[in-house]
Amino acid sequence: MRNGTLVFQFMTMETAAKRTRENDMEKTIGIGVQDFEKIRTKGFFYIDKTSFIREWWESGADVTLITRPRRFGKTLNMSMLEKFFSNQYAGRSDLFEGLDIWKTAAYRQLQGTCPVLFLSFAGMKGKNYKIIRDSLIQVIIDLYTKYYYLTETDVLNANEKEYFEFVRPDMTDAMAAASLQRLASCMYRYYGKKVVILLDEYDTPMQEAYVYGYWDELVSFMRSLLNMTFKSNPYLDRGLLTGITRISRESIFSDLNNLDVITATTEKYEDTFGFTEQEVRGALSAFGLEASFETVKAWYDGFCFGRRADIYNPWSITKFLENKKTGTYWANTSSNDLVSKLIREGAADIKMAVEDLLLNKPIETVLDEEVVFDQLDDHTDSIWSLLLASGYLKVADVTEKEDGDRVYHLELTNLEVQKEFSRMVQRWFKNSNTRYNDFVKALLLGNVSYMNLYMNQVALQTFSFFDSGDHPSEYTEPERFYHGFVLGLIVDLRGRYVVTSNRESGFGRYDVMLEPLNQLDPAMILEFKVREPDSEDTLEDTVKAAKAQIRDKKYAENLVAKGISQGRIHSYGFAFEGKTVLIG
Repeated sequence: MRNGTLVFQFMTMETAAKRTRENDMEKTIGIGVQDFEKIRTKGFFYIDKTSFIREWWESGADVTLITRPRRFGKTLNMSMLEKFFSNQYAGRSDLFEGLDIWKTAAYRQLQGTCPVLFLSFAGMKGKNYKIIRDSLIQVIIDLYTKYYYLTETDVLNANEKEYFEFVRPDMTDAMAAASLQRLASCMYRYYGKKVVILLDEYDTPMQEAYVYGYWDELVSFMRSLLNMTFKSNPYLDRGLLTGITRISRESIFSDLNNLDVITATTEKYEDTFGFTEQEVRGALSAFGLEASFETVKAWYDGFCFGRRADIYNPWSITKFLENKKTGTYWANTSSNDLVSKLIREGAADIKMAVEDLLLNKPIETVLDEEVVFDQLDDHTDSIWSLLLASGYLKVADVTEKEDGDRVYHLELTNLEVQKEFSRMVQRWFKNSNTRYNDFVKALLLGNVSYMNLYMNQVALQTFSFFDSGDHPSEYTEPERFYHGFVLGLIVDLRGRYVVTSNRESGFGRYDVMLEPLNQLDPAMILEFKVREPDSEDTLEDTVKAAKAQIRDKKYAENLVAKGISQGRIHSYGFAFEGKTVLIG
């Protein structure tokens, strides 16, 4: 079996069952533990993923970039590689005995024989460039401190020793960019071997820079640092970077043509990160939770890497094993600021696609897995690529077009992600202090007077909220608001209504249909229309035109065909002029 990593790794089903029977091993999960040494020495329950060591080493790639969603074991796997290759862990056979990698004599001899630089950008959080730069510099300073003993030998010359003193918080960008290469050169001179460099969560600072608006400042610094470390570094044996996204070559990898890129659609290492179904079954069995498998599958299965469509989110699996109940564990480990920003501020077609996703309908798109962050506001395809890389979407199917292009059919990954998307929409309205829930209550009661009162408050407070992107305009505001409003209806009325929207009526003439799941509830048709001054003198005229459109286009026929009588179908016209709304 190939690998399938985790944040907290487990034994395979067969190994887990055998060790439980023979050794009565304590079933302890190291929640939050991402250090391979600690997991092994503490005896935490663990799935063997060490075959990744062999697979990566034998790939022969100079530099590898692997992208996987957050909480998928990237840090733990990097820690595993460090403990295996680093000469700082020479002789630590206790960490690998009994694991797959230790079956091969050549790898038993390789363990602990390489100089290794391991650094992580996982904790890089900051609302401005200075905070992020200071954090990056501190990581570099910490590495130089760790290897300061090199200066106490006669191997380094005076200039090399002096360089250690120049690595400090106020060093220049040029010095910082060259610092990891310079440290690698010192290690090479001391150990006589080129260096393995491991960089975990390389893209965390870049995502922060996009969200908080200092992208251009950080790009230049990161491009220089990464290129000097992984491209023009004669002291590099091989390198590995992990992250959530594959940031475009033009942004920070412009000179890195020796990069082996592994994304969600790549078959290589396809079960190295995440739990396979076999591993999940084994873990549930070891904890006496076999009966929960179907529930666990619905909640946490669905991640697809390469050809493998049975990958589970490891963080949620381990939390389920600990708590013995389902929950939005993975979704709750991040603020989801970037995802929320892209959807909330996105154009109408993005919100329309999210409507389909929330209704369990796939969307179709062409994917370019190189995410160009500074183009996310203008390129819808990039947004879906980002959501796929982040784990919110999965590839349900792929269609090959005649011209050779591939069209991907994407769905929300699983029940946990669906629930998080619903909560995200609910937070939009709650955070903007609207009376949205009051409006929904008035709608269900058919109280037009209160609907007008609350809807004007909702519109006034949320128009700008849904149109706060880089290119807001009076023309796009009603469209963006409308689709945000529909998303709110889908979420708030799920379980009571099937909410669908008409996608073909054009700007300003939107049709929403609420089909009741209970025969005692009324059906509703909502028509949204922006006042046209040339043909409509007042908003009252616009309301009449909207209701006439419902009647003339016979929107109710779909409901009647499903057995809903005309008397149970309520029609409403919503007339917009700026941020003023009239309902009739």
